[in-house]
Amino acid sequence: MMSQSIARHLRALLALPSPSGMTDAAVDYAAGVLKELGLEPWRTRRGALRAVWSSAGSGPARALCVHLDTLGAMVTGFGDNGRPRLTQVGTWAARCAEGARATVHRRDGTGVRGTILPLKVSGHRFGPEVDSQPSEWTNLELRLDADSAAGIDTGDMVSVDPQPEFLDNGYIVSRHLDNKAGAAVLLSALEALRDAGEKPAADLHLLFSVTEEVGTGAAHLVDPEIGEMVSLDNAVNAPDQSAHERGVTLVAMDSGGPYDRALTARLRALCEEREIPHAMDVFRRYFSDSRAALGAGVDCPMALACFACDGSHGWERTHMDSLRALGDLTRAYAAS
Repeated sequence: MMSQSIARHLRALLALPSPSGMTDAAVDYAAGVLKELGLEPWRTRRGALRAVWSSAGSGPARALCVHLDTLGAMVTGFGDNGRPRLTQVGTWAARCAEGARATVHRRDGTGVRGTILPLKVSGHRFGPEVDSQPSEWTNLELRLDADSAAGIDTGDMVSVDPQPEFLDNGYIVSRHLDNKAGAAVLLSALEALRDAGEKPAADLHLLFSVTEEVGTGAAHLVDPEIGEMVSLDNAVNAPDQSAHERGVTLVAMDSGGPYDRALTARLRALCEEREIPHAMDVFRRYFSDSRAALGAGVDCPMALACFACDGSHGWERTHMDSLRALGDLTRAYAAS
């Protein structure tokens, strides 16, 4: 059941473009799920989403946090050939944008389809220059599937197609798994709690940030009554990392410093108690909602629990086993 729920929410979220700065559709979806759970979500002035699942307990409140925004791009102007030029929204490499199918979202609410391409892309015209040109955002343009760029202006948002594939062997390949997979896991874990007739052990604040990819994330979302917070996000499955390929990765430290040792140890104990596959890791070049909140001076213990993600901020891949494991830990943490 958990796998089916995760896949359902993930497919729905991936179908909704939500680069940082254009997240209303994804927020609307998450809000709808929370309402079906009997909760009363509300938006902050900056467009983030929050809700509280009240409990009969009297201990300090807890928070679970995910982000709904993804990587994307923005029109910065036009080249001599009339094609839109782009810059990245969020931190991702130009080489990972090359060849991506995308949509420009015009101010009137309509979209124009296109493909992100290097300036020199035709081998029949440029020969070896195709390979020698630097892979940089300043060397990219958007080839529109339209006769002109009419109605497109500097500052228009560009969303990149996720192109998801859900394979029979459990692998899921898609852009924007960071962090729509984390959001799908959280929504599914909440549904599992409800379906089992369980309630959180303490008041549970559910935080959905919309600016994590541009650095501010949950900085403004953690209320003083929240006693601790766990962010759900993607792991770094790459050479010289110990992130779990099919389970949960608990993060001891990222680029901003260590996470709370005691809270992380409690999550690890839950994994051991429930026999949830897990590993510990250190992420050298990484930022999260928890890190944004800590950087803003929030006085609250923070931890980070992650699903497997190979090729993060590029061509991403995860496995349903890992998403289900993170869902199991999320549910156990809420109810423990």
